[in-house]
Amino acid sequence: MIKLTHHFIRGLAIAALSGAAIAQQAVDIGSRLELFVDKHLVEKVEGLELRLHAPTPLPTPQSPMPKSHMVSVLQDGDIFRAWFRGFDLSFEGNMASGNPAESVFYARSTDGHEWTFPDLGIVDVPGNDHGNAILTNMPPFLHNFMIFLDTREGVPASERYKAVAGHPGPIEVRRDAPPGIGLHGFVSPDGFEWTNIGEIIPFRQGWRHAFDSPNVAFWSEAEQLYVCYFRTWIEPRGPRAISRSTSPDFINWSEPVQLAVNFPGEHFYTSMTHPYVRAPHIYIALPTRFVPMARDSAQEVLPNRTDVLFMTARAGSETYDRLFTEAFIRPGLDPTRWGNRENFVASQVLQTAPHELSIYHRSGDRFVIRTDGFVSAHAGASEGSLLTKPIIYDGTRLEINFSTSAVGFVQVEILNENGATVAKSNPLAGDAIDHPVEWPDAGIVAQWAGKPVQLRFHLKEADLYSYGFKH
Repeated sequence: MIKLTHHFIRGLAIAALSGAAIAQQAVDIGSRLELFVDKHLVEKVEGLELRLHAPTPLPTPQSPMPKSHMVSVLQDGDIFRAWFRGFDLSFEGNMASGNPAESVFYARSTDGHEWTFPDLGIVDVPGNDHGNAILTNMPPFLHNFMIFLDTREGVPASERYKAVAGHPGPIEVRRDAPPGIGLHGFVSPDGFEWTNIGEIIPFRQGWRHAFDSPNVAFWSEAEQLYVCYFRTWIEPRGPRAISRSTSPDFINWSEPVQLAVNFPGEHFYTSMTHPYVRAPHIYIALPTRFVPMARDSAQEVLPNRTDVLFMTARAGSETYDRLFTEAFIRPGLDPTRWGNRENFVASQVLQTAPHELSIYHRSGDRFVIRTDGFVSAHAGASEGSLLTKPIIYDGTRLEINFSTSAVGFVQVEILNENGATVAKSNPLAGDAIDHPVEWPDAGIVAQWAGKPVQLRFHLKEADLYSYGFKH
């Protein structure tokens, strides 16, 4: 007969309690792809770091996108489509924001790199040699006409494309905001012929100079709502910031929530927030950070400067995760990019090849980054590990996006709700986007599907970018 001591019984009770707590806290990730762009599912890291990877600029295309602000890009089937702001060069009036000269032009591409400018015959804009203008002389809406493809199930064909365009509101704080100067919604069947459905997010009393940026909207499959991120100010006198609102129908919008993640003295000209193409429950944001005039060591006034940051938000969140505070895209060697408003990117990051994501800079240049490659769990010559928070998954195999050196590896453990290792994978070396993890017991992943577990990734001279369970 085995005698159970008080301490042994108490230990079993603590273990059971721990297991129950883990099961209760487990995040159901289903078969979603998960990236390391935040710490939402990261419990602990040891001997490694989460590393931000800067995109690489490619040589300028032979037929680039023109240098422009307010660029919307999207992929529609096999075609990449872009809309950008230009001007009626014959206009001789006041060129302040929202002036009649502002126009919208169209470009298309079959590879996401070289662009063509079809003669559409829709509207004639003096100074335009291509005939690719779609809208002109609609002050103030063509200052920041930002387009998206509505992917909501059942959306009418006449509204397949949508846009938001905001009146660049008054610079000074208004106590009495008249109707009509807020953010307006537009709909189109084809991206060429547009109908203004009216003001959707009014200019609020107490705001100053809201909407004077590329405001962005999209249908969120994860939230089952339209989501809009737009420019406001942190009052009473700045800095420029980002606000968020949602809508079930693109007409009735929730009370805006300001996402104040600015550091002191830091302005956000833009947000460029959108669902990531491979993991739409994660929103990628590439805001332009504006640094107003500063002084150097000799107390000389420096010009205004901009660069591009990297932030994320989980669907439904009313804040951003700003895991990294340094620049994602620096101004670089070109001295012209050190001026004010020189570092803006287009509205979406597109997948232009199985291994490649593209980011379009206002200069007309294309930046590329590895698929899922914004952030990695990175280990050098010494082995490190990353432990996830408790998760519940749905699938029969685990796939990872990883890269190792010749001597490096990635290995995965599955831990049960009591923290005990129930499976350890074979070590993997190589470089692949969606690579299945191999196990001594081929059925082990299916066996633990639907149960609370943790994953522990072991890395040496390796980068792990993403993971997900598949059937």
